[in-house]
Amino acid sequence: MHRRLTLVLATLAALTGLLTAAPSGSAANAEHRPVILVHGYHADPGVWGSLSDDLKAAGYADSSLFRWSYDTSASVNETLAGQFAAYVDTVRARTGADQVDIVAHSYGSLPTRWYLKFGSGTAHVAHWISLGGPNHGTYTAWACAAWDQACRDMSPGSYVQDRLAEGDETPGPTRYATLRSSCDEVIDPDDSVPLTGAANTDAGCLAHNDLLSDAGVAQSVRAFLASS
Repeated sequence: MHRRLTLVLATLAALTGLLTAAPSGSAANAEHRPVILVHGYHADPGVWGSLSDDLKAAGYADSSLFRWSYDTSASVNETLAGQFAAYVDTVRARTGADQVDIVAHSYGSLPTRWYLKFGSGTAHVAHWISLGGPNHGTYTAWACAAWDQACRDMSPGSYVQDRLAEGDETPGPTRYATLRSSCDEVIDPDDSVPLTGAANTDAGCLAHNDLLSDAGVAQSVRAFLASS
């Protein structure tokens, strides 16, 4: 009788362990902060298909990947940075995470930087990555600056550019990274992308939008998100 009772208790303990243990995939996903992907000018969240797939292959769950959609003709400082701040709060509330990571392409770098610098965003963002961002402006934006607010904000010497360049370009405890291309047809000059205090990487000769799907860029993004 005693032997049978011992066997029953051992079996129940084993079953309890199986029921309460987290699956290996869930345990891996729990290690990742939510990532917010921010598209560029005249684009949409669909541009992130390749990088999203890469991150999921590396262990990120669908539930930890978010894509912010916004009106790319709106003002960086007057409209978009505030909308992005609200979106970050929504992601944090939905996931229960204290902090998020941000990967921004092109124009998406500007409202997210404004949020970090002037919207107390550094308390809520662990890593920020800019892929081909016009972080010091791009002369190509002059072609549409006469009628488009986003193009004015991307132009060298604009109010947005001057304010973002004041003082510390990479404020707070947030870790910053940029990736630029020596063959970027949109960002002129190429050295507009790097920021003082960031981990700045030359991604090689890539077209502006190829930064979104290049395997080497994706590897750099994964490595930086995993850094501490």
